[in-house]
Amino acid sequence: MAKFNKHIFVCVNQRPEGHPRGCCDPAGSGNLQREFKTCLARSGVEASVRANKADCLDQCEHGPTVVVYPEGIWYGNVTLNDVNEIVQSHILGGRPVERLRIADRCLNTPACEHRPRQQ
Repeated sequence: MAKFNKHIFVCVNQRPEGHPRGCCDPAGSGNLQREFKTCLARSGVEASVRANKADCLDQCEHGPTVVVYPEGIWYGNVTLNDVNEIVQSHILGGRPVERLRIADRCLNTPACEHRPRQQ
């Protein structure tokens, strides 16, 4: 089996309703990850691009969160309607979808303006 060229990690973490950090998959359905798999298959690249479920990616305030490797491009507030655009533009075309990107200043930092303040 050939190695994958790209990995798409889709957060499916769940938190209780009303949690201050939010939740990427409140219904626990995994629909976003399944839509990526379906779209990759329709595009004929399912053998070289893998869409995996991931537990918490620690970008909850931006959820639902998706990250594409090896580029390390982070997307936030991704909906089912965004999946085809990400696959067509980024995965197939090499052009990240800028409107969905999480700003570098918000990644892995407690100072992001989207995070609730610690009390």
